[in-house]
Amino acid sequence: MLRIALPNKGRLAEDVRSVFADAGLEIRARGERALTASLGGEFEAIFVRSQDISELVSDGVADAGVTGFDLVRESGRAVDVRLDLEFGRCRLVLAVREDAHIDRAEQLAPGTRAATVFPRLAQAFFAERGLAVEVVPVSGAAEVAPHLGIADVVVDLATTGSTLRTNGLREVCTLLESTARLIARPGLEGARARAFADLEDALGSVLRARGKRYLMANVPRVRLDAVREVLPGLNGPTVVEIHGAGPLVAVHAVVAEASLYRTVAALKSLGAEGILVTRIERLLP
Repeated sequence: MLRIALPNKGRLAEDVRSVFADAGLEIRARGERALTASLGGEFEAIFVRSQDISELVSDGVADAGVTGFDLVRESGRAVDVRLDLEFGRCRLVLAVREDAHIDRAEQLAPGTRAATVFPRLAQAFFAERGLAVEVVPVSGAAEVAPHLGIADVVVDLATTGSTLRTNGLREVCTLLESTARLIARPGLEGARARAFADLEDALGSVLRARGKRYLMANVPRVRLDAVREVLPGLNGPTVVEIHGAGPLVAVHAVVAEASLYRTVAALKSLGAEGILVTRIERLLP
């Protein structure tokens, strides 16, 4: 059975549970503090710290895992990064005091100290630019370091930037953009490789379905050309004959949720009847 390492707490853990459940792989644990669980009876989940997942997958303790791309890069471990799950979005940024006259990393003076939870990524960033910046590893709350005299600048994660601003810091540049990723142990073969491919397809189908709706309507046969302009769908709308309906045919199509209001209005103007819109849980190409 494929073993998958998943985050044990936080917002990332909640989002992971949601996408797995939508894929038909609901987490079934013996209790809230259980360290292992079944994923829909198909896979085994182990719950660990997000920052440990790359290491566990690389070492073969787990066959696959879900963690942030920032943590994958910081670990330096060899893993296959396979699928962007499109949540947990954040940025690793360089930030300075609001009153600092610094707008580019290249303006940092030699000997500047940078506090960070990501010393590997920070060191690589400064080294690539030939900057003599001392990286100061911290275990958390890097944004307070300049106020305590521990460091002059910080390299820290930001989503909206509000935490940095609250602590009197200003973003200078972005080192890395990150989202949650599905990763795999290099060299998966045979049944495990096939199981992982099925998992990747299942999660991918959930992502493709998000922001989409399935629309069905009865439309006048004589207006089909105009309807096709309104409902391009994935490969054009599906047209189905309606027994005994005469001048009407049924059309089915996948449409973007963002354009749903205008799509329905356009169909009504073309004489559509019996319009039905439903949610899509999974969408395979």
